[in-house]
Amino acid sequence: MSTILVTYYSRTGNTKAMAHHIAAGAREAGAKVDLLPVESVSPETLLPYRAIIIGSPDYYGLMAAPVKKLLDDSVKLHGQLAGKIGGAFSSSANIGGGNETTIISILLAMLVHGMIIPGVAVGDHYGPVAINAPDERAIRQCHNYGKLIANLSAKLT
Repeated sequence: MSTILVTYYSRTGNTKAMAHHIAAGAREAGAKVDLLPVESVSPETLLPYRAIIIGSPDYYGLMAAPVKKLLDDSVKLHGQLAGKIGGAFSSSANIGGGNETTIISILLAMLVHGMIIPGVAVGDHYGPVAINAPDERAIRQCHNYGKLIANLSAKLT
């Protein structure tokens, strides 16, 4: 069984709601999932997981400061996350609000760690996005993303 951490920062509850839908999809695919706010995650927390999915609201086209702090602090693990699967998701206040650049900023840190990042051919290519609270489309994308990460994790475990 693959183990997945879904961690997120959420001031309004929108990114948290997305995290819950991603976790549900991963669990449906058979993964053991821990769902934690980023404030309760340390770099060492990341080590036992096969896959790590991080969510952040869009702040000026980039991840929120608590997410950035976790990734900055994870530099001491350099090389120890290599080969793990990574993923990201984001919410923003409007279309063109920076969701994709926020996701890419998270994925770039994961790539530097040597993590494996799957793309999505149909739908939200870099990871799920929502405009404000997740609507039916965003919920479906989150659910499918959780399943995608869980299935890839199971194949590589």
